[in-house]
Amino acid sequence: MDHAGRGGQRISRRDALRLIGATVAAGGLRTGGSLLEARPVRSPARAGTIFALVGDRYHNSDHYRTAFGKTLVRDMGVAVDFSDEVTLLNAEHLAKYRILIILRDGMNWPNGHGNPQSNAGWWSQGQSAIVSDPPLPPRGASSQPWMTPDMGKSVRAFVENGGGALLMHNVTNVALHNEDFRDVLGGAYQGHPNIRPFRVKITNRDHPITRGVSDFTVTDEQHYMEYQKDSKYLLMQSVNEEGLTFRNLGATAAAGWAYDYGKGRVCYLSPGHLITAMWNPEYEKLQKNAVRWLLREI
Repeated sequence: MDHAGRGGQRISRRDALRLIGATVAAGGLRTGGSLLEARPVRSPARAGTIFALVGDRYHNSDHYRTAFGKTLVRDMGVAVDFSDEVTLLNAEHLAKYRILIILRDGMNWPNGHGNPQSNAGWWSQGQSAIVSDPPLPPRGASSQPWMTPDMGKSVRAFVENGGGALLMHNVTNVALHNEDFRDVLGGAYQGHPNIRPFRVKITNRDHPITRGVSDFTVTDEQHYMEYQKDSKYLLMQSVNEEGLTFRNLGATAAAGWAYDYGKGRVCYLSPGHLITAMWNPEYEKLQKNAVRWLLREI
């Protein structure tokens, strides 16, 4: 049986099936009236570029899929594979990519989180106890470091052999539990106050990552960390302009740095708890510049 193509041209059943098969391979089908039409699919400009390990108890992984989905995928055309599965942080998997992004802390909670408020905002301590029938077995809610020695070595080897690492926000907590990763990152977590506004001030305007970026203000977690590399690699600092401090660490903290590491490159950027911070126009410039720098495009 023949079928009419567009413009009235007759095509054979075999050719029609071939056309449908080619269309499916190219990106699938969508229905439009009585016809099956090809759905346009934009090929990423840089396929297989980034593996992004994102999300933890306090940072929803979809939050960062959405944030980077705009800034890196849609705006830059970069291919990003997202996951919250930490076991993918191994040499074989990393070998598929040019850049590793990690935006998550260093803890997993295998027996649950304990306080339901952390992931069920409708529930409060003043309400009655959570009911379960049959009753839940007793479990102690406690965290465990997830990065194994082999994972830390895999990250280190990935960067030393030419890969790029964009390490962000609360990833400094991972460094408390793994020396190889700490050496790659260049610092370790000290804590943060509650979410509040702070100013990000560029301290090195000559670096490709900060070039053309102005100081900016975000409402976010102001993270403090022990920085362990040379001060010449620092790019910016966070400052609470109201003079609010954290513990005995003052109102100012390192907020970003970048350096070569072996044959590869490392960049750390501190803001990142709220999507409003991730999408601050000046911070978007920093993130995009960081990716270009890690790819050695600038």
